[in-house]
Amino acid sequence: MSLIERVWSYATDIVEGDILACKKHVQACQRFFDDVNKIEDDDFEYYFDGDELIDFYDWAKMFKHVEGKLANQPIELTDFQLFLVANIFCWKSKKNHTRKFKRVYIQLARKQAKSQLQALIASYVGFLSEEKQQIYIAGVTKEQSKIVYQQILDQIDNAKFLSGKYKTSYGVITHKKSGSVIQPLSKEARKTGDGKFPSLNIIDEYHAHETSEIFDVLLSGMIGRLNTLHVVITTAGLDLNVPCFKEYEYVSKILDPESTVDNDEYFAMICELEPEDDIKLEKNWIKANPIVATYEEGMDALRSRLKVALEQPEKMTEFLTKHMNIWVQAKENGYMDLKRWNNCGIGKGESLPDISGKEVYIGIDLSATLDLTSVAFLIPIGEDKFVVKGHSFMPENTLMSKMNTDKVPYDLYERQGWLSFTPGDVVDYRFLQKYIDEQVEKYNWKVKALYYDDWNATQFANNAADLGYITVKVVQGMKTLAPASKDFRELVYQEKIIHDNNPVINFAMGNAVTKMDHNENFMLDKSKSSQRIDPVASIITAHAHARFHYQYGDVGNYSDEELDKLGW
Repeated sequence: MSLIERVWSYATDIVEGDILACKKHVQACQRFFDDVNKIEDDDFEYYFDGDELIDFYDWAKMFKHVEGKLANQPIELTDFQLFLVANIFCWKSKKNHTRKFKRVYIQLARKQAKSQLQALIASYVGFLSEEKQQIYIAGVTKEQSKIVYQQILDQIDNAKFLSGKYKTSYGVITHKKSGSVIQPLSKEARKTGDGKFPSLNIIDEYHAHETSEIFDVLLSGMIGRLNTLHVVITTAGLDLNVPCFKEYEYVSKILDPESTVDNDEYFAMICELEPEDDIKLEKNWIKANPIVATYEEGMDALRSRLKVALEQPEKMTEFLTKHMNIWVQAKENGYMDLKRWNNCGIGKGESLPDISGKEVYIGIDLSATLDLTSVAFLIPIGEDKFVVKGHSFMPENTLMSKMNTDKVPYDLYERQGWLSFTPGDVVDYRFLQKYIDEQVEKYNWKVKALYYDDWNATQFANNAADLGYITVKVVQGMKTLAPASKDFRELVYQEKIIHDNNPVINFAMGNAVTKMDHNENFMLDKSKSSQRIDPVASIITAHAHARFHYQYGDVGNYSDEELDKLGW
């Protein structure tokens, strides 16, 4: 069977269900066939270069496995790896013969020969080119970056046909004939890719990157290059706030034929266990382990790790992320399931429901010097639903220190309009009041009241009252905030909350943790939240009153005794 026939047969088996695969794996294979079916169309911009597949396969086979049961044997690409290579390298532009796919996202469980494939891609691009290539491997730490780099060294050092054709110096591999270089980078070593002109970037284990700094710098450095390739190969992670999870969500939409997101230059492959799958059912494991689950030693290793996870529940999260490739928000006592929160956000290109002329509950959380000051708007829209909007404020002079400690691009969020800077070292609350006034006027809202935490807010509340606002102090205790915290989360889980994917609120929602009393009532715990949760606190402060909107109607004129009976 030829290599092309192997790729075709593999993709067919996936699509037709002869090989069990997750939905996104099937979608990737169907996407391949969709392109194949367009080849005869004169308007289709691309063609498939089968010779390139043979070249890569032959290149890989010239190297040997360096460890494990296959040590010293030639590398024989699996059908799964051939499918990846066929997509990444073989689809080319009819116009200039450059690769169709400029960006690649591959998410697999551990031990699927990810580093081996990355090393082969790097040496293939660097050593077989007629022009100088700049190839960078980016990990979040120096050690992580060196994993793929060392795999490259191991492969080429053991390949006699390359003897004398390259040199290594100061952690850089240089191909003598073309001048191409392969270099590991890391933020930890302050090597972030600034000033580079890469042709190939490999972002290794992107889930571990707290920010997109290296990703963005290397991608932007490719401008001006004709035939570029920006590759992310990773497993799932433990934090839904990291940029990798956002990339995962984006490429999932590219794969989804029902989605309006379309990016012909982005190849994606995701192999994961799905929510409805039983992790104890071994036949499901191949969904996340397209290589490991095809041989008995690999299955034995997965059995062993599952046994440990079942006996020691604290190990289950690691098993799910590393071996079943499932994203998990693992924050202890975390307030919100971020997948459910994300489900309530509007999609790209979509708009919030019409909120003009509606009633609005306004919650504020005033900052200490180093925190955010935040305002939340809860707008009832019928059917027990609320639209949630918000905005935050930060003193200009603390911007850089907060960006360094929080690992959050506050400067970008300011440019996008989610955040405002105020002059000086502390937030000037006059900017907050001005913003509230502008939003109320813009949407012609009927303000129920302005709800505030009494700490540090008395003067602000007095000033707001002088402007005609009804101001209500919300006691920051379990009796008041526990019902509001619980009710708001239940509305999110019922998808009765609609929000505009404000990244500052999303960040804070992922940081929010709770504390619980002996009756299992819970509220946000600011003392245990190492990062900003102020935007969420402002939402809960407003919801302490807004939660009664549908149950009791207008409670704005209730006496303190009546509100106390309601538990408010």
